[in-house]
Amino acid sequence: MKSIKIQLNENDIPRQWYNLAADLPTPMLPPLGPDGNPISPDMLAPVFPMNLIEQEVSSDRWIDIPEEILDILYRWRPSPLRRAVYLEKYLETPAHIYYKDESVSPPGSHKPNTAVAQAWYNKQFGIEKLTTETGAGQWGSALAFACNIIGLECKVFMVRISFDQKPFRKMMMGTWGANCVASPSSETNAGRKILAEMPDTPGSLGMAISEAVEEAVTDPSGKTRYSLGSVLNHVLLHQTIIGLEAKKQLEIAGEKVPDIVIGCAGGGSNFAGLSFPFVADKINGANIKIIPVEPTACPTMTRAPFAYDFGDTACTTPLLAMHTLGHAFVPPPIHAGGLRYHGMAPLVCQAIVEGLLEPRAYHQLKSYAAAITWARTEGFIPAPETSQAIAAVIEEAEKAKEEGKEKVILFNYSGH
Repeated sequence: MKSIKIQLNENDIPRQWYNLAADLPTPMLPPLGPDGNPISPDMLAPVFPMNLIEQEVSSDRWIDIPEEILDILYRWRPSPLRRAVYLEKYLETPAHIYYKDESVSPPGSHKPNTAVAQAWYNKQFGIEKLTTETGAGQWGSALAFACNIIGLECKVFMVRISFDQKPFRKMMMGTWGANCVASPSSETNAGRKILAEMPDTPGSLGMAISEAVEEAVTDPSGKTRYSLGSVLNHVLLHQTIIGLEAKKQLEIAGEKVPDIVIGCAGGGSNFAGLSFPFVADKINGANIKIIPVEPTACPTMTRAPFAYDFGDTACTTPLLAMHTLGHAFVPPPIHAGGLRYHGMAPLVCQAIVEGLLEPRAYHQLKSYAAAITWARTEGFIPAPETSQAIAAVIEEAEKAKEEGKEKVILFNYSGH
């Protein structure tokens, strides 16, 4: 019988995060302030604690994971690597399809990997409350979960279209003690301005970020900070535990380096978490096709220019060098709410510029068809965001069948 679930024990969990910034062929362009000059770390201090700012600007290849964070991650990590043998059989493909199952975390996605880390570092810095945005609700749920464990207040601005479409996510956040409001809201200056101009807007991640940052930096106590679920370097750093575990598990499964690595990408964290350890292999000469997948309704990587832009609608963030559709862009209200972001992680964008990644976009109907195929073969119902990755997996598995090649395909099953 084929082994379809490859487990690691707690002793095998990675003890360090991997920082791709240390290995990119070309140094990343720095974030800029409103005056067009590179920002200094202290300029980020009202938004993030200094210990996370240090990770954001670090050029160290490896960064130790504190034991206190590992003690929490042990609740669901290491996550299983599964082989999709039933999908393989259905497609009649010689490809070996593996997926890192991040849906086993308490909130049901990859997001707690960084939520726990960010909450812990904020607590160490003396912070008492975190604010954040969320699209589909996966990130908001994860931060609510982490803040509950670590002992912080949590306020979540949830993109309005997802707030209306996904009430269960709001219930999850409330169960873990967080306060979740629809964005744009009347609770911030940014929200009120947007509502005055666009009263019927479905909202966007850029708008929700503006509200969350404003609430954090205007707290007179100085005890509130903002927490981001994707895009920035330190967020992607914390997610690399996924790919580092997957490397060990593929070795146990008797596989070589994967031929193809796939992940959906909205802000870039789940894709980076799985792929960055393999991007390092590619930089060192490995022949790996690495595919970030996005929706055609929000084609940041496949159609947008690489330019400096704000990370939010109200222009409160530094200017980031990234592929961007423009900070005022409001994506159509597609169901993959976690992929409705105008920009992309600068680290992911730099890897695209270097030719290390091959981005791809699918219409949501194609991704839904892939999700149905997955559910009817493997049994698990994927998140809409994860379905984008599955569409690419099926396409690559069918190519392997046409070519008669036994390719190893690895993807991140980012949530249910």
